[in-house]
Amino acid sequence: MRILFSSLGSHGHVYPILPLAIAAREQGHDVLYAVDSGFHATVEKLGLTVVDAGVSIWDAFRQANELHGTSQFRRDMLRQTAVDAFGSVLPRAFVADLEPVLERDKPDLVVFELINPGAGLAAMRAGIPAVCHGFGKMDGTLVPEAMSDLFLEYVAELGITLPNGHHYGLGSPYVDVFPPSLQDLGFLSDVERIPMRPVPFAEPGELPGWVTEHARPLVYLTFGTAFSNPDLLRTAIAGLSGVDAEVLVATGPQVEPSALTDVPGNVHVLPWVPQADLLAHADLVVHHGGAGTTVSAMTHGLPQLVLPQGADQFRNGEIVADTGLGAHLVADQFTADAVRETAGKLLRDPGVREANARIAAEIAAMPHPHDVVPKLVELAG
Repeated sequence: MRILFSSLGSHGHVYPILPLAIAAREQGHDVLYAVDSGFHATVEKLGLTVVDAGVSIWDAFRQANELHGTSQFRRDMLRQTAVDAFGSVLPRAFVADLEPVLERDKPDLVVFELINPGAGLAAMRAGIPAVCHGFGKMDGTLVPEAMSDLFLEYVAELGITLPNGHHYGLGSPYVDVFPPSLQDLGFLSDVERIPMRPVPFAEPGELPGWVTEHARPLVYLTFGTAFSNPDLLRTAIAGLSGVDAEVLVATGPQVEPSALTDVPGNVHVLPWVPQADLLAHADLVVHHGGAGTTVSAMTHGLPQLVLPQGADQFRNGEIVADTGLGAHLVADQFTADAVRETAGKLLRDPGVREANARIAAEIAAMPHPHDVVPKLVELAG
């Protein structure tokens, strides 16, 4: 069977869908992966066939700004820029690029990630079954109304009718990688839900030797690939340096480690780490609240301190705090003193450890991606 997977081009959108694509390839299926050029090398190294499609998120933001007379980044336009980029620019780009691909390669099934519904729309127009791959809690707050309204305008323009109340998921069968006890199952009650264990993915790399041999607790600090900046890292480091722990900092592609000078001896700064491997050795994750990092930490049963900066990170931080899996510090609450105090409590709190152990066990009981591939075959008819 030939399956085309597609996601937006960012780590937070590519990495969650790759384990299912890899499982499909390992079971002998012909797997295509449609994404913008920034992630072609990642896909090719996994033995998947690359399809060039769409534009990068940053290019989509630039095009969205041009709709309002400027291609420059403006913080006061950020909300409108995001609405235009995710609600119109990106879906239109993927539909335009994938329609000739689907006609040429004739896949039996298209699997699109939730925030890349353009790939699903292209499949619907071609009469090809489509499956939506989620990445977090699915409810009415995930997609802002202005964004879904703009997207639905494009859907209507294409002459496509979606089931009532559906937009980005298109009413398609839904691969759900979020723990069922935390999911809004009522919101998903009118679609075919396919539970699947989230498998943390990272490109291969070496961990520092001390990571596997550390005597003190290990705290992992990251603000991901899109939201990291030196000021955020400095504040978090100032707090974590006062915790009785070793702190490993991944600065991400936007921050040079050299920008963080005079760090204490218990703080180790690197540009990147293979996060999926590192989490097996960590004791606490301090992060921005991206869906991938949030769910990966749950998978390993790790307490989390979420320091949200944008997008879905605030709702992810609330989920972590409200379910006893950790804590979050928002806006003015995010100070070095608050980080120090909260991180110390999370490392000591047996109730937090027990809550995370329960979630990790729940996730471990979910079907592995290898077990879900036969379901995809069934859906392809």
